[in-house]
Amino acid sequence: MRSARRPGRAAETAVAELMAAEREDVLVAAAVRAVRETGAHAGSVFLRSRDGRSIVLAAACGTPPSLIGGWRFIPVNSPIPVAVAYRSGRTVHLANADEAVRRFPQFAVALPYAFGSASVPVRAGPESLGALAVVWAAPPGHPGLSKSQLRHLRAVANRLGTALAALRARGDTLECGTRTVPVEIPAPKNAPAVRVGLFDWRLDTGALAADEELCAIFGLTPGAFDGRADTLASRLHPGDRASLRAAARAAVTHGRVLARRLRVRAGDGYRTVELWGRVPEAPGEEARAHLIGGVLDAGPGAAAVTAVERLRDGLFALDPDGRITYANRSLEPLLGVSGRELLGHRLWDVLPWLSDPAFEDRHRAAMVSQLPTDFLACRPPDRWLAFALHPDANGVTGRVASSGPPHPSAAPDGPAVAPGRETRSVSPPAFTALGPPPAAQAVPARLGAIYHVLQLGSALTEAVTTGEVCDVVADQLLPAFGGQHLAIYVIDDGRLRLLFHTSRHEHFLRWLEGRPLGAPLPGTRTPGSGLPRFIESQQDLTEVPPVISLDRTGAWAYLPLIASNRPVGTCILGFDEIHRFTPEARSLLTALGGLIAQALERARLYDAKSALAHGLQTALLPHRLPDLPGIRTAGRYLPGTSGMDIGGDWYDVIPTEDAVALVVGDVEGHSVAAAGTMGQLRSAVRAFATAGHSPGAVLAGTNRLLTDLDPGLLASCCYIRIDPSTDRAHAVRAGHCPPLLRRPDGGTDVLDLAGGPLLGVDVASTYPETRVDLPPGSILALYTDGLVEERGSDVGLGIDHLRASLAHARAGSLDELADHLLRKARRSPLRSDDIALLLTEYRPG
Repeated sequence: MRSARRPGRAAETAVAELMAAEREDVLVAAAVRAVRETGAHAGSVFLRSRDGRSIVLAAACGTPPSLIGGWRFIPVNSPIPVAVAYRSGRTVHLANADEAVRRFPQFAVALPYAFGSASVPVRAGPESLGALAVVWAAPPGHPGLSKSQLRHLRAVANRLGTALAALRARGDTLECGTRTVPVEIPAPKNAPAVRVGLFDWRLDTGALAADEELCAIFGLTPGAFDGRADTLASRLHPGDRASLRAAARAAVTHGRVLARRLRVRAGDGYRTVELWGRVPEAPGEEARAHLIGGVLDAGPGAAAVTAVERLRDGLFALDPDGRITYANRSLEPLLGVSGRELLGHRLWDVLPWLSDPAFEDRHRAAMVSQLPTDFLACRPPDRWLAFALHPDANGVTGRVASSGPPHPSAAPDGPAVAPGRETRSVSPPAFTALGPPPAAQAVPARLGAIYHVLQLGSALTEAVTTGEVCDVVADQLLPAFGGQHLAIYVIDDGRLRLLFHTSRHEHFLRWLEGRPLGAPLPGTRTPGSGLPRFIESQQDLTEVPPVISLDRTGAWAYLPLIASNRPVGTCILGFDEIHRFTPEARSLLTALGGLIAQALERARLYDAKSALAHGLQTALLPHRLPDLPGIRTAGRYLPGTSGMDIGGDWYDVIPTEDAVALVVGDVEGHSVAAAGTMGQLRSAVRAFATAGHSPGAVLAGTNRLLTDLDPGLLASCCYIRIDPSTDRAHAVRAGHCPPLLRRPDGGTDVLDLAGGPLLGVDVASTYPETRVDLPPGSILALYTDGLVEERGSDVGLGIDHLRASLAHARAGSLDELADHLLRKARRSPLRSDDIALLLTEYRPG
């Protein structure tokens, strides 16, 4: 049985690897084509994460992800162009840096360079699978992509979405995880820098099989080549033909040929190529009679290197990631290091006096904006060097020359630029030119870190309640650092209390609940000490008792939440697997913990005040509507979902000796004063109604009372008195929305009532009455304007929508009907006004 299962697992692994390879090919093709179709210098593809909280970088063409750092995981709710394109399903086109600053200021601050971008969603039908983005050099005023280029970009994204959907139909999950490594593709080149032709030379017969590239190197037409080594030899310099025969003899003797230089005819002259080959070690004379290899044609590259080596200035080449791929001999004495120490490394990593983050930013600015940039740097003790960086999509060419000190008029904290020259990259003042940077500045700044601070801080300023703060932290922190679990504990009477958690493990860190501060556990000591605790694997845990479940989590970050020098709780970030926290990540998480603490403390204060205010308002509303013969009622009140104050809406049902009074009112404003005035008006209306006054007299008396009180607030009101013995009602309005009447046949009308002014405007105001016929089985709906008024739309349109909803709703239960009419309002996350609704069904006898 065991041996039968192994092939199955092996087959599944092979299928998964094959599907992953197909997915990579699809992503690579899309990224490269997007760059070519738009003329951009970089492109990237993001796919949805497994938990749906973020989009993950899956492929990058051109600018490598490491260049801008921190952007592999982007929260889907972030105000970043590619995230907006993903969640909205629309194209986000930023023609240049000015438009980016105007529309996405936080994004522009984190990437302050002269570039434009376009982001489009990758969709499969109505479903968003990810997003595709391209970046191009865009000096001020650049028009961005044309309509045709944007259309081609969307077409590339649509084809990618179709291909990914087909892969998913065959079993590919598509979603990315924390271990997803993006596929990196160099930017497309117009022509190869080096040509290589391949051959198989039969040494015993002289027959030679050559590919098309080898024929091109020797100036032969592939179809006309006769397959003889002598034909190739005829294309060589006469002095090198013997060298070719010597290479054949060396291959027979030594089994290989290494870098044999030959001169090939090129027009009226010759160019040098290199021959490399090896005799196969396979058994048999037949195999050993072959020389298999290639001819390397460096083209003008070798001559260019020779010319560059003659220059007095230092010249170097950087790959897109900033690593040195070439350095001429003149660079060594200028920088004071050997070429061996430079190759494969970044300048700012090798040279301490270039470790200021601003120098790295100059390289980043050149690559992202594709604009040249110049700067001065001081090699200790006092030698000034002028650097010039010239980028293209595949890297940077740099030049270094001796220079004098910066001009005295240069600002001490601004960028040092050689006299008479300008920095052409668009970026803020980057570094000081007064000497080597202090050790504290030796760690390069990361743009992703800057953005995470800006974005989390901005999102937290908009979060009002503790629930909103916790949601923001989960939405921003988990994708930014690749975590899977989050828990927030607050301190309550010296003990930890779980406020929020999101985890696939139901009991994630619940063993901290109720633990006193200072207990020998991670998380309990963190708030008191003010020091974060980073646990990179379970082997790092020494103080957790064995009986406590570790929830199968591999790593943790315990962040103290300190507000105004006072501990308020602990934020715990969990990872499924072992996770290494870099010094930069530790510093960033510690800083973000301070932002979270301030927002959480503010939100807890708001929650306490809000609970007190809404408790006051609830106390002023009727706790239970009266049971009346022939009349059924249902009332609802919804507080606003945005803003910190309470409103003054109310409803009431008042039985009198021979009738029933229905009341809905609204005091202007949102404050405790509005709620207090509402309570006074409700009492006044109830007193006048139970005293037997007519509807017009009730509102007139209430108006006089409000005017005498002079609270500085106005109020609207609708009052209807139903007389069950006559099937009639008398209604009055004081600047309030008209009520609705649904007849037994389902027809629904907006009642045209004579109206008077708002309460509190004029002490002598009168309120005319309107008679309303009430057929048995009819329903009256009284409401406040929060139910029908939306920003940017006409209130009349909102009333008509409410009338249609009332007309077509099932009226089996008044409570169900009330919930149906409020369904849309309950779902609105940004409803600024409160709502009162009173439904009354008239069924006499």
